[in-house]
Amino acid sequence: MVIEQPSDLGQIVVLNGAPRAGKSSIAVAIQESFDGVWLNLGVDAWIDPVTPKRYRPGIGLRPGEDGADPEGLIPVMYAGLYESIAAQSRLGLNVVVDVGHHVEETLVDCARRLDGLPALFVGVLCPIDVIMERRNAGQAGREGRYAVGTSEDPIPAPVQRWQDVVHVPGIYDLEVDTSVMSAEECAGAIRRRLVEGPPASAFRELAARGS
Repeated sequence: MVIEQPSDLGQIVVLNGAPRAGKSSIAVAIQESFDGVWLNLGVDAWIDPVTPKRYRPGIGLRPGEDGADPEGLIPVMYAGLYESIAAQSRLGLNVVVDVGHHVEETLVDCARRLDGLPALFVGVLCPIDVIMERRNAGQAGREGRYAVGTSEDPIPAPVQRWQDVVHVPGIYDLEVDTSVMSAEECAGAIRRRLVEGPPASAFRELAARGS
């Protein structure tokens, strides 16, 4: 199946979900199986290689960590990320993005920056018990950056906060559940949605919320 584009614009696929939901694996599956060149401009690419160490985790900031962004850089960093996504699309490059949005106002602003571009918004769902299994199994990696459960605290508060807010307001073109689908199956569902339609509308609806 070939993904038809209405113009010379590159296709955008934004994967939104909690950490350890499986977004990065889906992004890799898209890069490996979809036609054309697909760039991954997700959150991981913007933390260590791009963001100065003193400002990390930058756009990887956890929900509810008040005061962790004293200079107010996070909304600007998100804006910069989405402007970069838009620029790549306008040059005809396809872009897959794995992010975790947890502030609706920032999501609305990001949606407005993709105005007029072919962008599919995908909710990557995963039950919290599966997420904790992945964390506790040591798959989180990166020097213990991610919280894991203990007998006294089986679901750390930051993990629960992600689960509570990452899918608010829940406006998507497509949802996939990585507890029952492999990364390749999720990529296949995304491909079918792009090929068969209907046209994506989630980002237009989100952008309108800021009008």
